[in-house]
Amino acid sequence: MKIIFATGNTHKLREAQEILGPGFELTTPQALGCTEEIPENATTFEGNAKEKAQYLWDRFGLPCFADDSGLEVDALNGAPGVYSARYAGPQKNDADNLQKLLEDLQHIPEQDAQGQALRTARFRCVIALMLEDGCHLFHGTSEGCITTAPSGNGGFGYDPVFRPQGYDRNFSELSAEEKNSISHRGSALRAMAQWLKQR
Repeated sequence: MKIIFATGNTHKLREAQEILGPGFELTTPQALGCTEEIPENATTFEGNAKEKAQYLWDRFGLPCFADDSGLEVDALNGAPGVYSARYAGPQKNDADNLQKLLEDLQHIPEQDAQGQALRTARFRCVIALMLEDGCHLFHGTSEGCITTAPSGNGGFGYDPVFRPQGYDRNFSELSAEEKNSISHRGSALRAMAQWLKQR
């Protein structure tokens, strides 16, 4: 199945193709000549994903999907949330976002005296799939915590400081296969692929 993925992020594209496998051929808006910024003005992950997918459907009339995902940190009341990509400003710079997150959490230790995690967080992903019969939503979540310093050389975004629940390594220290098997985007993409195969 050929399908448009509403992303300009090569990391996300490669990740999605690895997760979905050879039964799906992903293409991007840029590959189809759409070079403008796809609108993303909603205040929820669901809203942003639907807005991006609808934009591509209106433009091309082809099967397409968009994801909106982000990091929710409990100690920051759910921030950065839907603003994860531009947490440190409109330049959408991973290093700047990471630095701001660590600065905002610098007074909070990883655990309290009883060993309870104090920097709990989760990655959340919503995928909006647009087909002829409308919009279909798929969700994925990965629970974990934020470490006090980055580690590892893999991944992207907040991966260097996100330690998934049950692991002693951060997302950036896992292999692509390990990360995809537990990640928020992996869960949402597998749910979408399963649903499409059963249609």
